[in-house]
Amino acid sequence: MQVIATAGHVDHGKSSLVRALTGMEPDRWAEERRRGMTIDLGFAWTSLPSGAGVAFVDVPGHERFVPNMLAGVGPVPAALMVVAADEGWMPQSAEHLAALHALGVRYGLLAVTRTDLADPGPATAQALDRIGATCLGPVDAVAVSALTGAGLPELRTALDRLVGRMPVPAADAPVRFWVDRSFTVHGSGTVVTGTLGGGELRTGDELELGVTGRRVRVRGLQSHGVARDRLAGVARVAVNLRGVPRDRVGRGDALLTPGRFQPTDVVDVRLHGDPVARLPATVVLHLGSAAVQVRVRPLGVDTARLRLARPLPLRLGDRGLLRDPGQRRVLGGVTVLDVVPPPLRRRGAAASRAADLAGMDGRPDERAELRRRGLVRRSGLERMGLIVTGRPVVGDWHADPDHWRDLTGRLADEVRRYLADRPLEPGVPPAALWHRLDLPDRALVEALVGPPLVVREGRITIGTATGALPPAVSRAVDRVGADLAGAPFRAPEATRLAEIGLNHRELAAAVRAGALLRLGGAVVLLPDAVDEAVRVLARLPQPFTLSGARQALDTTRRVAVPLLELLDARGATRRLPDDTRVVLRPPP
Repeated sequence: MQVIATAGHVDHGKSSLVRALTGMEPDRWAEERRRGMTIDLGFAWTSLPSGAGVAFVDVPGHERFVPNMLAGVGPVPAALMVVAADEGWMPQSAEHLAALHALGVRYGLLAVTRTDLADPGPATAQALDRIGATCLGPVDAVAVSALTGAGLPELRTALDRLVGRMPVPAADAPVRFWVDRSFTVHGSGTVVTGTLGGGELRTGDELELGVTGRRVRVRGLQSHGVARDRLAGVARVAVNLRGVPRDRVGRGDALLTPGRFQPTDVVDVRLHGDPVARLPATVVLHLGSAAVQVRVRPLGVDTARLRLARPLPLRLGDRGLLRDPGQRRVLGGVTVLDVVPPPLRRRGAAASRAADLAGMDGRPDERAELRRRGLVRRSGLERMGLIVTGRPVVGDWHADPDHWRDLTGRLADEVRRYLADRPLEPGVPPAALWHRLDLPDRALVEALVGPPLVVREGRITIGTATGALPPAVSRAVDRVGADLAGAPFRAPEATRLAEIGLNHRELAAAVRAGALLRLGGAVVLLPDAVDEAVRVLARLPQPFTLSGARQALDTTRRVAVPLLELLDARGATRRLPDDTRVVLRPPP
């Protein structure tokens, strides 16, 4: 199945041609049939000679209804340009073609109608010349009369060729279903219709409703009046939504695969048309079936920032068009270059941004986006429209390699600076580095840690500097060593430690550096005390008592009790049920 939109001047026979091709009435309103003029979008479908199905979105041709026309054409991949033989090229022919060109529509066909009233040759030549200068390029042309039926078989054959050339989108692509109509069916609830441009819809699917993030459930699907369990694009689809009031969804809204599109009200774009400097300050952006007023901030010769009156679910590379509703003319197409652009607050930021945009084409590029952003979550990349293939640095965070190396160097510099200012600290709290590096997630801090940095006791420090102490602390440790030289197990009292300059912070620093061994509280010995104690205790008759150990070590209970508990914990001794101990592992 493919979907084709009509295009052309008012009263050139678009609806009559669709009616003749399909046998269906595309004009839905009684007012349209009474006046003989299409006002809103119409829909019809048929089978082609090959058996392929094709649906038509019939659009109004009058200049007053161009916004309705754009809502129908926006999501559709191909167009049937209709020109009357007896009138030739007309103003709305030109505006409709300009809209197709602005939207980047590349598949099309020319039907020259009312051949029963005039020779189609001049109108055909004129139309092919105009169409050939757009992105549609050379197209087939068929002369036809909806009144007599002349040329209809040839038109069906040409439509078959057109449909055969059109690409089939991937069924596993994320869904962005632009709504062009909504209504209520008694007993079923709210129904929305639109053109499914890609991906697949299934009964029971959970989707997001527009940029609200509200989850909605698909109750039922229809295409061409037939109920279906699943539908793949391209197709005209009616979606019955469960539990959604009629006034909560309408034209310009979209049903979305959750988490795959970026809701945004600020985008950077490239304009294909009038120079940016000539654009009015306020215009209307047409994209999909949506029409949103935007404020234009020129950034370069052909690039600009658009601030939308309401958010839209957009991706890199999206095509839309800008229209001046006052002058009723298409100003040009736009390609979305960035859906999460950086703020422009500093002097010179706009000029710098223009230079960046000059090298962007809107095609999703994972490495280029990482270079621009430095750090971004996988979900953020996917919402922009990228297929993510790289490995995360931690969690779902992805990083540009150069930016990551720079952050690693900055982390080491910050750790050195912090420890130089606070030499007695055991290291830097990760939260402090998180703020100093202005990282978006605290988990990134520890992911950045690598030699010479280590994480020790929940803090980040320099692994090769464990023996480094401030000179005053180092001198105090030397004095402890001198005190213990003749009696290695007679730990200095707390008053003595304070006297030589080892208060709580200094003592903790010395213990962390491995210069002292803490048995508990302010009870400290030299680091080799454990091995020496085991050697002394191994010479005692086994098992031995606490009192025997205290006497052999020439110390007090204040030291003997925690020292023996440490030896038990290290597996050097074992405490027996009667509270005696044996040496298990004498030191070498």
